[in-house]
This record gives sequence, C-alpha cells and structure tokens, in this order.
Amino acid sequence: MRVTVDVTVLADLLRRAAKAEILPRFRRLGQHDVRAKSEATDLVTEADEQAERMIKAEAAQLWPSALFLGEESVAADPDLLGSLEHADLAIVVDPVDGTFNFAAGIPAFGVMASVISAGETIAGIIYDPMGDDWVMAEKGGGAWLRRSDGGGERLSVAAPVGLEHMVGMASTGYLPQEKRAEILGNLAKVRFLTNYRCAAHEYRTFAGGHVHYLMYNKLMPWDHLAGTLISQEAGAYAARFDGSPYLPHHLDGGLLITPDKASWEVLRREVFTV
Repeated sequence: MRVTVDVTVLADLLRRAAKAEILPRFRRLGQHDVRAKSEATDLVTEADEQAERMIKAEAAQLWPSALFLGEESVAADPDLLGSLEHADLAIVVDPVDGTFNFAAGIPAFGVMASVISAGETIAGIIYDPMGDDWVMAEKGGGAWLRRSDGGGERLSVAAPVGLEHMVGMASTGYLPQEKRAEILGNLAKVRFLTNYRCAAHEYRTFAGGHVHYLMYNKLMPWDHLAGTLISQEAGAYAARFDGSPYLPHHLDGGLLITPDKASWEVLRREVFTV
C-alpha cells in the first residue's frame, strides 16, 4: 500500500515552523545568526536551520518512510541530493526561500514544500509567513490560494499577450557568462522585467495571473518543484530550454514558464537564447 502525505497537515506544519522559528527572528538576527555559504549573496540564517530542523523532525514522525530533502540538509550532506530520483516518496523543503531578503529585513520570503512520488511532483505548497496564507496544488486538482481563516480561491495564470506587452521575472544571475549580456539585451523586447530574489513570491505572483513569464537557469528542487506544479495547475506551460519536461531530479537545463505554449516558444526564440 502506497504511503501518502496529507497536504493540509504538511501545510500546517510549515505554518507552525514559521511562527515558531522564522518570524520571531525576522529583523532580530544577531551578528552570528547569518552566514555565507557558496558566496556573499548565498546566505543561511538560524531561522533557516531551526525551521528545517523542526519540519524534518515532525515529518519523520508523520511520514517515517518518506525521504526528507531540505536545502540545509543537503548543504550539510550533498550526497542526499542524488537520492531524490529513486525515492518512492519524498518531501522536499525550503525552510526560508528568499534568505537574502529575510536577512536584510525585507518582508518577501516564504516556506516551500513539495511531495514527490515515484519521480513525479504530486503536491506543492508555498506559505507566506507575512500574509499567513498558502498557495498550493495537488496534481490534477488545480491551484489554490488558501487563507488561514478557511477562505480561499482558485488561481489562474494571466491571459497570453504579445511579446512587447509581456511582464515577467527572470533570474539572470546564474546564466552562462557568455550569454548573459545577450539575454539581458533581448529582454528589451518585453515590456517589463523584475526579480524578487525569492522564487516563492515569484511563483505566487505568476500563478495568481499577475505576470506572463518566469525564467530560471539553476534548478535546485526546493526552489522550483512546488512552484512549477502550482503554475501548471493554474494553467501554465512549463518546460526546460530544450522543450523537455522539468522533473524532480533535474538540476540544470533551465526552466521557462508561460501562460501557454505559444508564449513559451516566442520567449525561447526571441529572448532566452541560451
């Protein structure tokens, strides 16, 4: 009998971890509570580590057979990352997405989790601690905004528009150096480009129908699995740069998400010429 994860229970766990370990530290981090990992803008804080520790401990009690893959767990043991492709059931967590913003006192960060079953993303959750609500999806069930008071609404991506009218978000910092200037120049063809430094809020903004594209080059599972499923359940077209589906074990190959396939093809041809 296949073990399943109750997504509402997981969503509540993310909320409780945020209230216990993240929000009390917001704008209250001490000098030794923030550390750089791979570079000066790649940060980890006590909030990241303590929130992940709490989520991991409770998830182990609730779903003991599930592989737990957290951003900070992988930072401590990179070999864990290779386990995802072959796991029957996995829970992937980003305890604080947008750590740079969190450490800078900017209220644009989130807590994300996805559920993987036999190599496929079947559920995604993005919790906003500041707004105290979730954007979430289960495969085949649509994408939803869920509020802590029990209310909510179904989400739908924006209607397609022409290239010159497109407003969207692109993370250009991880593009190949030799292509970055070209693509930044190509982005003059769209109406507007922005970046929140927080995939959680970028995916929420896209799935809510407020922008027309998202582009990422570096694909860590905790950053993109939940948001990609939510976007697809809201009606989006998502694919890697070569047109192949984005799967949980993919770490590269780029990712472009748009309201429909025609928009994807235009952006891939005219802008994201990686």
